[in-house]
Amino acid sequence: MDFSAQLKAHVARVEHGLDLHLPPADTRPARLHTAMRYSLQAGGKRLRPVLTLATFDLFSAGAPQSQIQIPNSKILDALPAAVALECIHTYSLIHDDLPCMDNDDLRRGRPTAHRQFDEATALLAGDALLTHAFALLATAYTATPALAHALVRELADAAGSRRLIGGQMADLLAEKKADATAAELEFIHLNKTAAMITASLVAGGLCGAATDAQLDTLRTAGRHLGLAFQIIDDILDATADTATLGKTAGKDAQADKTTFVKLHGLEASRRLAREHSDAAQTALRRLPGDPAFLLALVSDMAVRVK
Repeated sequence: MDFSAQLKAHVARVEHGLDLHLPPADTRPARLHTAMRYSLQAGGKRLRPVLTLATFDLFSAGAPQSQIQIPNSKILDALPAAVALECIHTYSLIHDDLPCMDNDDLRRGRPTAHRQFDEATALLAGDALLTHAFALLATAYTATPALAHALVRELADAAGSRRLIGGQMADLLAEKKADATAAELEFIHLNKTAAMITASLVAGGLCGAATDAQLDTLRTAGRHLGLAFQIIDDILDATADTATLGKTAGKDAQADKTTFVKLHGLEASRRLAREHSDAAQTALRRLPGDPAFLLALVSDMAVRVK
């Protein structure tokens, strides 16, 4: 398997899907739709949509391409679901960067949305991306209402007040908290980070007609992968520079945020990242087919902090 070539192919497919499934920039009002595209098409790792596509490929391997295009088939193309996930993720980044939250100037190597446009436009662009994600799921999978319902339910749960938004709230409340516990930190990132990574894997499984047991395995993998991803992010914020990160380095320490590095130190955080990466790979190996690409993606993510 040529991991780099496969990753590049997945990312290219995501970029095509983002252009295909987002309103054109000149849609009225053009300032809003330009801002939506500015943030969504700024690049980045595209981890979540790639996870969706790779998981879908795992379950749909061997299915004729024509079957994947037939509306009444159990197996449908996962690209709209992948785009919906990236819309939700990007909305959360736009809002995270606002002055009322992290107040950051850089995202993915360029000015954040509120710096490039203005705070009100950024806020509305984030709102629009969130709404668009669910509209896309409802329309792209209209011929398979059970799948559309399952996808909407999965993403709404992951992005809601008890998961993504709740984790963000808990993260803000933990700033400058001297007595924050490891359990509180895990709650933040099981929800703020791992929920959407888990939903990405599950969405691919749903589109590929995975069984309930297989979806549970994907949820286990997602929880561990999400925690590993966040721990690595915390380590990089403390050790990498702004050019490498594409966002302002050292922001966590400046804001006195509760992070894995703050609570556990660098070496223990590296160990925890390895443990969660290993646990994610163990779960992925229980899936049918050949999970080689997904395993390599987890390994590639982990080597960033070695």
